Amino acid sequence: MRERIHNKPELKHRRKELRNNGTSAEAVLWGYLKQKQLESRKFRRQHSIGKYIVDFYCPEEKLVIELDGENHFWEEGIDHDNTRNLYLHKKEIRVLRFENRWVFQDIEFVLSEIKKQFAKQNTNPIINF
Repeated sequence: MRERIHNKPELKHRRKELRNNGTSAEAVLWGYLKQKQLESRKFRRQHSIGKYIVDFYCPEEKLVIELDGENHFWEEGIDHDNTRNLYLHKKEIRVLRFENRWVFQDIEFVLSEIKKQFAKQNTNPIINF
């Protein structure tokens, strides 16, 4: 029997908490991703994969979108992100990271970069902006 890695029940409360207390950058991007608005791709918000909870996940593309605030640029945050990225890469899931500021400064750039990743499975496992 395969191990369940997506949306483990023990993380349900934490996922809900994160959805209810998301950042303003997450709220803005979610406005463009929800209800299959971006090239008919379904995205999930605050989706867990293994022990990690990602900001957005597109199952069809095996693509994670992460929005990074200030805590991601400190040594501890960088180490955590690197460990998580390695885990996701081993599960053949790609990670696309943006600093929060990109959502506010140039949402069209963010959406364009996400679209470029569609149908590129197993290439460029981690991309940072």
